[in-house]
Amino acid sequence: MRNRLVAGALCGTLAVAGFTGCGIPERSEVRVDGRRQPATESGAVNAWRKEPPPRSMSGTDPEEFVRNFLSAAAGEPDRAYYRVKQFIAQEDDHRLQEKQGSEVELTVVRLVDKPVITPDIDSTRVTIAVQQVGVLRTDGKLAPPVSTDTRYEFGLRSASPAGSVDDGAGFYVIDPPNVLLLSDVALRDYYESQTIYFWNSERTRLVPDLRYLPLTVPNERRLNEVVKWLVGGPSDWLRPGVVGLPDRTELINNATGGNGRWEVNLDMSGDDRTRADQLLTQIAWSLPEFDGQLELKVRNNSVLTEDLGERRSARALYQGLDAPVRYCVYEGSIHPLGIAGESPGAVPLDPGANRNVVSAGFTRADKQVFAALVTASAGRQRLSVGTGPAPVTTFTKGPEHTAIGRPVWLRATDPHQPQGLVVADGRLYRFDQNARMSQIVLNLPPGSVTAVAASLDGRRIALIAGGALYVAALNLDGGTVAVGPPRRVATSLTSLSAVDWGDEERLIVAGAAGRPAIYEISVDGALQTPLKDDTGARVTHLTAFPTNPATKLPSGAFMYEANNVSYRSSPVERIQREQVLDVTPPPTGVRPGSPSAPFFLF
Repeated sequence: MRNRLVAGALCGTLAVAGFTGCGIPERSEVRVDGRRQPATESGAVNAWRKEPPPRSMSGTDPEEFVRNFLSAAAGEPDRAYYRVKQFIAQEDDHRLQEKQGSEVELTVVRLVDKPVITPDIDSTRVTIAVQQVGVLRTDGKLAPPVSTDTRYEFGLRSASPAGSVDDGAGFYVIDPPNVLLLSDVALRDYYESQTIYFWNSERTRLVPDLRYLPLTVPNERRLNEVVKWLVGGPSDWLRPGVVGLPDRTELINNATGGNGRWEVNLDMSGDDRTRADQLLTQIAWSLPEFDGQLELKVRNNSVLTEDLGERRSARALYQGLDAPVRYCVYEGSIHPLGIAGESPGAVPLDPGANRNVVSAGFTRADKQVFAALVTASAGRQRLSVGTGPAPVTTFTKGPEHTAIGRPVWLRATDPHQPQGLVVADGRLYRFDQNARMSQIVLNLPPGSVTAVAASLDGRRIALIAGGALYVAALNLDGGTVAVGPPRRVATSLTSLSAVDWGDEERLIVAGAAGRPAIYEISVDGALQTPLKDDTGARVTHLTAFPTNPATKLPSGAFMYEANNVSYRSSPVERIQREQVLDVTPPPTGVRPGSPSAPFFLF
């Protein structure tokens, strides 16, 4: 399911869907869902619009009042200060310095503990310990945090008149912080995550960009908001890997529509027909619930009119994306996994090359298989790369290293010159079909790189470096992989050990939350959900088949290895030796090995 908010860490443990041959997801998730409804006629409003509670709603409960105060800024930004000041005592509202227009920003924080509420003589003192998550701007972007504050303090006083008996009038905030605070729980509850799309630098594939839309925005304005976001350009961290609309593009009046017909009028330079055609594809996928005719005008002149649903059908987001097949490493060789309800695949390698394997990464394009194997010999590891029709017979070996992580292919590269990424001895490397490895220098604080994962669009990566989680955009101009400035992703997990992409805008991350755990985390760090709250041991290997609009089979499945035991999701259960196919049983009295380093081919 696209474009929905995942529940926060306090919402409990859930299971992520796998996939079965019958195509029915085995979901048992706990989700807080900003679920989209069909676009309505002009003049209607969302039946599911949701506003934060007013000041008086909490009555005399100070804990509920603090929660509501941390939700008050949610909603359309032009009234954010007004809503927050309803919670602040009149004598102290000057302490909150008001900003206007695009300067309005909400400081999104994650509470790391319960608020400390301490009664005082004439008031109550409140201390909240927080993790800074980001800054929510008026264009729906959640930018990296600006503040480094780890706690905020303010007071509460009774809203009842002096000398009167408390009549449940509630509280006012005194000595307020000089920022508009918004908890990550409020972001989840009062906004809908909205994925919009920009073209990669070659204009061959769309790349997702995550935004947040208040649930109070009526449906007839949704098109207008999305077009304004597209005109405004991509998020800063994504900018090195994508292109926006031509410079000085502006929206003329508001985008309008209803009854299955929509209109967008732009002042836009360049080739009107080509740009309009590309923009229509962006709009169609950025608003997947919208159907009907969309007319694009440039300076009041009609350039292109097309049905949005037909455009999505004609311009798939991820072409050539096949149903996944599971594999694992067993006794130094790659074998298919036999999971009930799924169709196992053949190993696309010549048996002579399928030896001494530690881990592997496969992908396919244009009837070609791209295989990257990490093999071990004499205490050293090396990357071996082979491409061609299955079974791949010829492999080229790269240089030796002490330790090499799971290799990943970049799906957006030229299928005739495929490239991938791999971590070796604490450094990130690019590799090609000839196993040439070139180190990629990252603009990060000193520290080892321990994991890397690539998104389906092939223009974004997630990595763990120096113990922290990052995302970054890739630029492939000239055929060379260049990594843009990484953005740190806030998470309450510690001791991070593995990462992969769970869908277009969320990551599956292994770390610790008191105990070893696996979380689902949005690419901006705002929203996180525990998928497995106790893996029993540190996760050393993690792989996922990402949810996406192109594959009809349910997805979101992941597999991992901890303490030399492999597991799969939905539900999370151990991968048994009997599920490893094409294996000769060991002689009597010889203990069979264990499946390791599971992965998907898709």
